[in-house]
Amino acid sequence: MRLVPGSERIVADTTSDPSAGRVRWSPAKSLWIGGMTATALALGPVYVSWSALGLFAITTAITLCLGHSVGMHRRLIHGSFQCPRWLEYLCVYLGVLVGMAGPIGMIRLHDMRDWAQRQPVCHGYFGHRAGFWRDAWRQMHCELALDHPPGFRLEPGRAGDRFYAVLEATWMWQQAPWALLFWSLGGPGWVAWGICARVAVSVTGHWLVGYYAHREGEQSWIVEGAAIQGHNVVMAGLISMGESWHNNHHAFPGSARLGLHPGEVDLGWLAICVFRRLGLAWDIVTPETLPYRPALRAVRSGRPCGCRVARALTGVRP
Repeated sequence: MRLVPGSERIVADTTSDPSAGRVRWSPAKSLWIGGMTATALALGPVYVSWSALGLFAITTAITLCLGHSVGMHRRLIHGSFQCPRWLEYLCVYLGVLVGMAGPIGMIRLHDMRDWAQRQPVCHGYFGHRAGFWRDAWRQMHCELALDHPPGFRLEPGRAGDRFYAVLEATWMWQQAPWALLFWSLGGPGWVAWGICARVAVSVTGHWLVGYYAHREGEQSWIVEGAAIQGHNVVMAGLISMGESWHNNHHAFPGSARLGLHPGEVDLGWLAICVFRRLGLAWDIVTPETLPYRPALRAVRSGRPCGCRVARALTGVRP
């Protein structure tokens, strides 16, 4: 057995195959996002109000930025910065409220996808290779069962964490206390927009950014030997909290900063910088502090990287 570089939780051997498998319907996943979307579409227009729309905008921004982008992705999955445990717990909890999965499930899905994308060949599911509507169905309502999957080994600090175990077991139910609070303060309109519409838009938006980020868009980097390359989705940079700078992320997956070029808005990175100013974040990883990556090759189809050390590593000049 061996640890796969860049994803130490995935344990692969010579039989592990990222290409052979079948996409099958996932009832719980499908009913969850389907129910949230149907409820939002049915009740949202009926109970629309300025207060409900404001609640939707604020809660979506907080959970996507501090929760999914900073807590789940940059801290929990990649460990790209250090922070007090209470702050990690808070941000990951906000990430659970996005409504995609529990913390352990998010780590497993993310690491399996990244492992598969780095292989010379992988299943089309990992690269969003189906047509638009078919891919939407497959990604949000189905799951991929590989015939010969690698193992998954969660690090001891995460595997034995009781807080994360509770969140993993109850992640769907974490919406319930907020639904009761929103109902008491604003009635059914606040529940329709603050819970159902927020979850539906967040999950669907996450798929939509992923769809284009693995199919088309500008590139400054190519990872040699990888079956799937990342692309920057420029128009989604702001609303994705920086997550749509996906070509940058494929090039430097351990970096806490995703917006590397001038003009690439990265609100997740801004939040981490605020934490640092407050003394709540340290040991922050950026491309300057990552080790040299031989498989990384600079290309000219995107804007030159604004990171001086990254440019030096790959020989790119502005």
